[in-house]
Amino acid sequence: MVYATEDLAYDLLDKLQISFDRHDHKAITSVQDLDFTLPGQQVKNLVLKTKKSRNFYMVILHDEKQANLADLAERLGEKRLSFACDEQLEELLHVPAGTVTPFGLMFDGEKRIQVIVDEAVDRSLTVGFHPFINSTTLNIAYSDFEKIMDYLGHSIRIVAC
Repeated sequence: MVYATEDLAYDLLDKLQISFDRHDHKAITSVQDLDFTLPGQQVKNLVLKTKKSRNFYMVILHDEKQANLADLAERLGEKRLSFACDEQLEELLHVPAGTVTPFGLMFDGEKRIQVIVDEAVDRSLTVGFHPFINSTTLNIAYSDFEKIMDYLGHSIRIVAC
């Protein structure tokens, strides 16, 4: 598998004329290991699936929040949710585990992944996403995140996570 490169994220931002603040830092594979603070509203991106991998969800929530998968499954009308495996992340988003980013949805041509944003995410602020590498965070306006999702053909569903 050839992984997506950060140039793809920058090309998309340029194409859509979206400005960003770039923050380089040591690699982040889990926000639990984070020993520094980034400016702006920081979020984490989880890719969840149903038991038989029929439905996939990219869940975006505050970086310090823990999602209750049982409650979230119920809110989404599913019986059970679990984390997508490494192979599914590679196939669907062209990323290895630890570098999940909404920019990867550019590879989801079949729209297999539904985008869920936790209702606690402040949509009047910026959100920070990795550009396919976990040693850089790009802060963009939430409205620009919506613009990207619209361009990629993914609707956003706001849910209490």
